[in-house]
Amino acid sequence: MGQGGASAAVLSGNGSASAVAVGGKRASGTVSKVAWIPRGEMGHAEWIAAGRRLGAIGRCSQWWIGDWIRYGTSKWGEKYAEAARVTGYDVASLRNMAWVASQFDLSLRSDNLTWSHHVLLAPLEPDEQRHWLDRASEERLSVADLRIELRSHRGSVEVSVVDEGPADELDRAPTMVCPHCGHKMIQVAE
Repeated sequence: MGQGGASAAVLSGNGSASAVAVGGKRASGTVSKVAWIPRGEMGHAEWIAAGRRLGAIGRCSQWWIGDWIRYGTSKWGEKYAEAARVTGYDVASLRNMAWVASQFDLSLRSDNLTWSHHVLLAPLEPDEQRHWLDRASEERLSVADLRIELRSHRGSVEVSVVDEGPADELDRAPTMVCPHCGHKMIQVAE
C-alpha cells in the first residue's frame, strides 16, 4: 500500500490557481474554485494524464485535510471551528476526516482504493483493515460491494457473551450497529 503522487493547485487571492506539478510533470492546466482550464492545445495522452492528476487530487484531499486537522489539534488544541472557516467544510465533516485519518497508519492507506473504502474499514482493528484493504484492492471491490462483503462476514461470525463479572451501566446498555460502517452505538431511551 502506498501513496500516489498528485499535482496540487496554488490558489491566488482571486480564486484562480495554477497547477503545480508533482513528480516532475508539467502542469497541464489552470484551476479555479469552479473550473479547470487547459493551458493551450493538448493531445489525448496529455488530457488523460491531466485527468489522472485531477482524480488523484480529489481522492487525496480528505486524507490531507484529516492529517492537517490532526496536526493542528495536537499542536494548538481543538480548532475545528477555525478549520471550518478556513476550509469551507463543516465541523462534522472535519471531525470525520480527522477520525478516519487517525484510524489508518500511513502504511495501511491504499491509493488503489477510495476514501469511502477506508471510511467503511476505519472501525476495524489494523489487522482486519489490512485484510479487507488487500481483498478490496485485489478483487477490485466497489464501496457497495465491500459493504455487502463486510455485512455478510459480520453475519457469519458467531458472537459469544462471556460473563466477566460486574459491568458498569454503559456496558449493559442496549446497542445498535450502524448498517453502513458497523460502528456500535449505545441506544438512548426516549
